[in-house]
Amino acid sequence: MRYAWAGLAGHAMFSGIFGAALGFARATRRRWLGVLAPLAGFALAVLAHAWNNSLPLFLALAVARGGAAAPTEAQAPPDLGLLQVMASASISNFFIFLPFVVLLIWIIRRSGHAERAVIREELAGEVGRSITASGYQTVLADRVYRTRRIDGRNRAASAALVSAQHELAFRKRRLRDRQLDPEVDPRVAQRREQIARLRRELDA
Repeated sequence: MRYAWAGLAGHAMFSGIFGAALGFARATRRRWLGVLAPLAGFALAVLAHAWNNSLPLFLALAVARGGAAAPTEAQAPPDLGLLQVMASASISNFFIFLPFVVLLIWIIRRSGHAERAVIREELAGEVGRSITASGYQTVLADRVYRTRRIDGRNRAASAALVSAQHELAFRKRRLRDRQLDPEVDPRVAQRREQIARLRRELDA
């Protein structure tokens, strides 16, 4: 409520920038990026916070440069409703923080494409084991920010099965990045057992 919709100009955005950098550091295969990304994310979050805190100073300097006297006492707020105030604040914050908004949009899109790539690549070796051939075709046809469903009649089990397949893919990728063999990992075996159990539940 304090920063209107989307958390622009608030700690949600600052924390989101740093959190995205931590996620990127974990996902990258380049060691130097894994070290640099959190530092860059922290610096960007600090910069956004400093920009937010400096706005009143910039406004006062602009008023002084124009020859007008700075206000000496608080003025009454305009007679606007809650939704009008939130909409106005959201629009102004969007433009004030536009570079950071663009950065977050780019981060979200990039992470979505990266996740899809991991799922496609790692589940390719699971065809006939943890995913059917037709199921893998739906993985290939899947798009960013759209969750596939295996069986619309049992939405809970379908969502659990898709989630388990995705977690299996990410676990295999993390092991490969550490130069470890996924085939001897007990958590990979547990995921496959979970997937088989969910598949039987859907087929029942």
